[in-house]
Amino acid sequence: MIGKIIDLPKIVDPRGNLTVAEQMGNVPFEVKRVYWTYDVPGGESRGGHAHKQCVEFIIAVSGSFTVTLDDGKGHHEAHHLNHPWQGLLVSTGIWRTLEDFSSGAVCLVLASELFDEADYIYEYDEFLEYVR
Repeated sequence: MIGKIIDLPKIVDPRGNLTVAEQMGNVPFEVKRVYWTYDVPGGESRGGHAHKQCVEFIIAVSGSFTVTLDDGKGHHEAHHLNHPWQGLLVSTGIWRTLEDFSSGAVCLVLASELFDEADYIYEYDEFLEYVR
């Protein structure tokens, strides 16, 4: 298994549900950066890279999308995220692509590292070389 789905607490309330993500708790790292993508045009994809140091926890806080993971060693997984009380833990050295965004989808990412351009691997051939 390349990625790990983690269920977050879902507190059901007639006024509206609540979910909590806590660093070093149900999110197994210190969160140093939070970002989100939204208004992704139909047919477009996001991601298309790997990280050398950064671990990410990806949540579909609204709508849905598919995260495809590739470890560069022949293992691929596709995770359809559509529950705001679940997140996908993606470790370092994993190629990820996000696609099939529903209308109104919001992808929230909790990251273990601050943005560092040198941490990204954008070329798939470089990624394959890196994981060998």
